[in-house]
Amino acid sequence: MKSGFEEVLEEIAAGWGEAGRMTHLEVIPARTASYVGMPEHLHPRLVDALDRMGVSRLYPHQARALDLVKEGRHVVISTGTASGKSLCYHLPVYEEILRSPSSRALYLFPTKALAQDQLRSLKELQGSEVRSATYDGDTPTELRGWIRREAQIVLSNPDMLHFGILTNHRLWGGFLSHLRYVVVDEAHVARGVFGSHVAQVLRRLRRIAALYGSHPQFFFTSATIANPGQHAGRLAGLGVDAVEDDYSPRGRKVFAL
Repeated sequence: MKSGFEEVLEEIAAGWGEAGRMTHLEVIPARTASYVGMPEHLHPRLVDALDRMGVSRLYPHQARALDLVKEGRHVVISTGTASGKSLCYHLPVYEEILRSPSSRALYLFPTKALAQDQLRSLKELQGSEVRSATYDGDTPTELRGWIRREAQIVLSNPDMLHFGILTNHRLWGGFLSHLRYVVVDEAHVARGVFGSHVAQVLRRLRRIAALYGSHPQFFFTSATIANPGQHAGRLAGLGVDAVEDDYSPRGRKVFAL
C-alpha cells in the first residue's frame, strides 16, 4: 500500500511542477529477521550473560562470523545498522578471556565517543568478570599504569595506538605478549590519507606484537560497502574473510533521486 508521501513523489516524477526533477524512484520492501540457535561451543557463563540481556538466538551472519573467528580467520563483517555487529566480536573476545584470563584484546574506534559507548556495552555483557578500560587522551595519568598491567580489553583509537602505545611498547610488553584479538570498528572510515596512516599503524602493531611473541586475529566492522574484504585486507596487510549477507530485520524504504 502506497503512503501519501509516495503518491506525492510519483506526481513529481510524472512531471508535476518543474519537469525532469525526479530521475529515479525505488521502493525497497521490508525484510523480516532470520535466526539460528546459539553455537554449542559458547562458554556457559557467556550463554548466561546473553540470557540476562534477552538474547537467546543469533542472526545467521553473526553465527557465520563466530564460526570464522573460531577457525582462526581474520574477519570483516559488513552489514546494516543495528544488525548486531558488535556482538560478533564481543562474544569471541569474552569467551577467550573466560577460558584464558591472561589473554588481551585491543579495540580501536575512530572516535572517543564510540569507545565510551562500546565500554558501556561491554560492561552490560560482561559485568565485572572482565577488566576493560578506555585508553585515550582523556585517560587520567594515575590510571594508565593500571590499564597497561591489568586491563584485559583496552579500548582506544588509531592516534593513541600510534602515540601512546606503540611508541612506549616496552611499557606495554605484558599486554602485547598476550594480545589475542584486535578489533577495528567502523573500518570504512579509514580511507584516503587517513586510511593510509591507519594501515601503517596496524602493520607496526603486528610487527611489535610479533616481537613480544603474539600474532593476534583481526576483526573489522564496516558499513555496507562494495569491497569490505579487500578494504580490510589492505588495512591490515592480511587475508580477511568478509561476512556481508544481512539477516537482521529492516523497515520499508523509499529512495527518490
